[in-house]
Amino acid sequence: MKVNVNGITMHCELEGPESAPVVTLSHSLATDLSMWDLQAAALNSGYRVLRYDTRGHGHTDAPNGPYTLEQLAEDARALLKALGIPKTHFMGISMGGMIGQILALKDPGMLRSLILCDTSSRIPEEALPIWEERIGLAQEKGMDALVEPTMERWFTASFRGEPISMLEKIRGMIRATPLKGYVGCSRAIMKLNLTERLSEIALPTLIIVGEEDQGTPVAASQAIHKQIKGSELLILKSAAHLSNIEQQKAFDTAVLDFLRRWA
Repeated sequence: MKVNVNGITMHCELEGPESAPVVTLSHSLATDLSMWDLQAAALNSGYRVLRYDTRGHGHTDAPNGPYTLEQLAEDARALLKALGIPKTHFMGISMGGMIGQILALKDPGMLRSLILCDTSSRIPEEALPIWEERIGLAQEKGMDALVEPTMERWFTASFRGEPISMLEKIRGMIRATPLKGYVGCSRAIMKLNLTERLSEIALPTLIIVGEEDQGTPVAASQAIHKQIKGSELLILKSAAHLSNIEQQKAFDTAVLDFLRRWA
């Protein structure tokens, strides 16, 4: 489905019983809505599942950047409004979790609950040169040059060695990400600084992180957990950044349990 919102055309998929509570899924940098295929399959018998391609990714428009996280959150808010969805559970991973935090701060009335996965509330200044290096590499050599270094951060070595079709699918998503979208969203992420504001969030919140996540380490999730009163923190063993894929069963079990309690 294509929807025109906030000056761009966004690609999304909406499935599941029309009368069921809505769960919105927001993907990471350099992927697309299909990174949530396994979760959508687990959710869509009991929930109305909305997945969308973020600005600059998948089949959503990739205008010239830079972008801002506030803009990405406004895209999501406008999409929900255009689809006639007044309230939703929101689950975001990595960049999607950053978008979720901004929505929870700016439009808490739209959210029933918040699930923040392998994400952060602040990019420290010392990490900015790493981001500049990745952007430079992509601009010089294309997205293909980022595929294997990214896979090494996103999955543990043992998991990468398994013959799992989703791994090739993720490689394809990284490779296919429009350069303008990657750079625009990277610039947005680099300005992330929400930690001190998170105490304003009063929504039911579940935080999930892979124990071996390098990009948004356990300490980043612990900082979010400390700030959001009443939040729950789950650390998944034998998982790196895309814990929804590497530890799918434990991830899905935790999400379904949380949603049942707050649906």
